[in-house]
Amino acid sequence: MTTIGGVITIDSPYTGHVAPGSNPQQREVSGARIVKMSVGGMDNNVYLVQCANTGATLLIDAANEAERILELIGQEAPERVELIFTTHRHPDHWWALQDVVSATGIPTASHPLDAGPLPVPPDRMVTDGEKIRVGDLELEAIHLRGHTPGSVALALTDGDGRTHLFTGDSLFPGGVGKTATPEEFSTLLGDVESKLFGRYLDDTVVYPGHGDDTTLGVERPQLPEWRRRGW
Repeated sequence: MTTIGGVITIDSPYTGHVAPGSNPQQREVSGARIVKMSVGGMDNNVYLVQCANTGATLLIDAANEAERILELIGQEAPERVELIFTTHRHPDHWWALQDVVSATGIPTASHPLDAGPLPVPPDRMVTDGEKIRVGDLELEAIHLRGHTPGSVALALTDGDGRTHLFTGDSLFPGGVGKTATPEEFSTLLGDVESKLFGRYLDDTVVYPGHGDDTTLGVERPQLPEWRRRGW
């Protein structure tokens, strides 16, 4: 595997706020470690989700700055990243994908409806309800239609029973992701309400594709306002 020379400082305690050029942050939860790094001019978040018992690791969205991603992999999970998952088809979430795969040979995955535009054909197609195993960890794929046809969130429930949702661009602090039509907005909000808010507890952490983290409890009271405003 090819890596780039350099040392990346990983900050803790974890606040969930990272910015382009800032140090990544790490969060340790029961059974897992989550590393969050911002890349590129659009403040895209890249996540490493690592099994604490085995070291096996999942990379979510090889979004930009391939050299920084390779440095992070080489430092934090050398030879242990088992899969790169792309949350959806928009280019800002896969600009570095081809370079990272070329350098490492790591297999990739996405939802089949968003696979076509990706620069690397996925080795695995993941649909709603499927499980992704990473060492002792299990993440469930949740298909959220609207931002793109094949947008997927990944849900990890840690050893203490708390859920961690990696939502791509489907859910952010303050609202759902951008949609092009009222029908797509209604579909996305409906999926987010039923598949996320209708299923998981208020302490569930949301790790979006851009910007800061939030929780379902913080966002839940705003759902009626989101529907009224229509975006």
